[in-house]
Amino acid sequence: MIKIDQIYMLEAIKEARKAFDEDEVPVGAVVVHEGRVIARGHNQVERLKDPTAHAEMLALTSAANYLGSKWLNGAALYVTIEPCLMCAGALVLARLKHVYFGAGDPKTGACGSVVNIISHKKLNHRIKVKGGILEKECGSLLSEFFKKKRNK
Repeated sequence: MIKIDQIYMLEAIKEARKAFDEDEVPVGAVVVHEGRVIARGHNQVERLKDPTAHAEMLALTSAANYLGSKWLNGAALYVTIEPCLMCAGALVLARLKHVYFGAGDPKTGACGSVVNIISHKKLNHRIKVKGGILEKECGSLLSEFFKKKRNK
């Protein structure tokens, strides 16, 4: 039986596939609030020539606009890879309740792999985190993308 976390992660994977098709690093994210997806994002760093145009950042901006608030209290983010330091910091500032990610990121992950910003004791807000949701599916999309890049 498919779990609710998997359903939302499948939505994030749809976003990651959009990034893949646009020749962007295939990362996708969705923000869920009160049981429904209110925002979506996928990496657009190359397209926008913007190093901050990560899937999480774009989804956060969209969610804040939707809710009319800089704080996303009670919201959850589903993202295909563990957020980086920049994104994790933004997630804390947005005061999300939960972050769910697919594949861990041993090079830049800031939700436990390299550092753990979202649960740092000195910050005024901490986010509950759970990784490994549809990890194989999320990781294989990234692997396929970088394999394609190396073969060009």
